[in-house]
Amino acid sequence: MSDNELGLDGGLFEEPETFRPPKPEAHYQKYTRVHKQALAEIDEINLRLVGKSPLWGHLLWNAGIYTANYLEKHAQELVTGKTVVEFGSAAALPSLLCSINGARKVVATDYPDPDLLENIQINVESLVHKELTSRIIVQGFIWGNDTEEIKATLESTADLIIMSDLVFNHSEHHKLLKSAKELITPLRDTSQPRSGGKCLVVWSPHRPKPQMVENDFQFFTDAKELFDFDVEFVEMVHWDHPMFPEDPPETEEIRKRVYCYILHPTW
Repeated sequence: MSDNELGLDGGLFEEPETFRPPKPEAHYQKYTRVHKQALAEIDEINLRLVGKSPLWGHLLWNAGIYTANYLEKHAQELVTGKTVVEFGSAAALPSLLCSINGARKVVATDYPDPDLLENIQINVESLVHKELTSRIIVQGFIWGNDTEEIKATLESTADLIIMSDLVFNHSEHHKLLKSAKELITPLRDTSQPRSGGKCLVVWSPHRPKPQMVENDFQFFTDAKELFDFDVEFVEMVHWDHPMFPEDPPETEEIRKRVYCYILHPTW
């Protein structure tokens, strides 16, 4: 019996157009450069963010802005002429700034979700100079998985690995550290500590319960004790606002914190 014989105009199992809510539209947020050591004519970067993401790629995090500022301030040491990998790139602001500051090659990675990867690619292609665009390769990557494709893209190991606001993923700590250890450039001179690549880790305590914050810090204990990194604490600053102002005000002081660490290989 056909749909018409049943008195149905359309297919029996077709969903009406209004059955599912519309997908949130992408939106834009401007980043204003603070330390313009290269291409000073670029004052702002207009970042495209996905409309909504369970992977949190729809937000520009305080830690992401701090990371961007830090990379530009220390570009000569960390970025210029270097190979770079960013984990959990989302809008890929740090990757864009690494290209602007003369990185030799940048691999901007995130979970292989088509919307996230397309969003990164759009931001990369929005760079005003095509030479800057050509320095950045966008790749899907699941932390802990094989890193050979990234190494092949770099044609080397990574002089700089960027982890911006990923520490809250407690279940992923060991996968992040495993991937970092596989990708990072080893010591160039074994008699010179901290002469190898660097892994920049920036984060905020978004879940301020004591056990959760303790689990955040466990990342650095494991980095040292289980993965043989030399852990350098750089600083802790208080941002002018927390990420989620609707959360309880009594936890605001903790949630405003932005921590910066650098992991160095010891091998």
